[in-house]
Amino acid sequence: MASLFIADLHLDDSRPHITELFERYLAGDEVRQADALYILGDLVEAWVGDDDDAELPTRIARATQAVRASGRPVYFMPGNRDFLLGQDYADRAGLILLEDGVVHDLHGRPTLLMHGDTLCTDDVAYQAVRRQVRTPEWKANILAMPLEARRAFAAKARADSRAHTGATMESIMDVNADTVAQAMRGAGVTRLIHGHTHRPAVHEFTLDGQPAQRIVLGDWYEQGSVLRVTPDAVYLTGLPL
Repeated sequence: MASLFIADLHLDDSRPHITELFERYLAGDEVRQADALYILGDLVEAWVGDDDDAELPTRIARATQAVRASGRPVYFMPGNRDFLLGQDYADRAGLILLEDGVVHDLHGRPTLLMHGDTLCTDDVAYQAVRRQVRTPEWKANILAMPLEARRAFAAKARADSRAHTGATMESIMDVNADTVAQAMRGAGVTRLIHGHTHRPAVHEFTLDGQPAQRIVLGDWYEQGSVLRVTPDAVYLTGLPL
């Protein structure tokens, strides 16, 4: 059996076909027969709080809870778009929350799991904003706002993010090799799986004289993207609409 990994779905009402693809995939045999499903962040375009009464969070919870009910664990690691997702929604959706930077044993190989944004240390402006919005005080202030105000704030944040992305060199928004090596050394692993950069690939390299592997998950803008990790190999493939 395989451990399955997805990330960067950015589910949003503006792309209903991707939400439908997500629902179909989670209802299919591959997920229901897997060892586990891992979602490594940015499941949605924006998360405004566990009390969001919109249809999309309800549909997501229905899909993930059904996988959990089938006996398969569904792990969720918040990303930069859904870091406000908390235990209340996780309980509702049958999700097992993971801290960024956790190590899981995958078929006998310890593997570092990350969303990936903390690896992009060349993007100094982004990292400064990230530090600000991850403080307990900032999160508490945002969640204390009325729901509609939070939705308006999220819309502006998405617009600001698009502007920053458009004005920043692509190389700056990719991972920093030294930061990757430092993270892997600190975790004591030779394999890392992450998302965030939307640059799906399996990178083979040498870390302190040992063969190492960094696997980048793909986004779900034009199609799905799934990583399958088995005892013998890894398979990173697209998932057609």
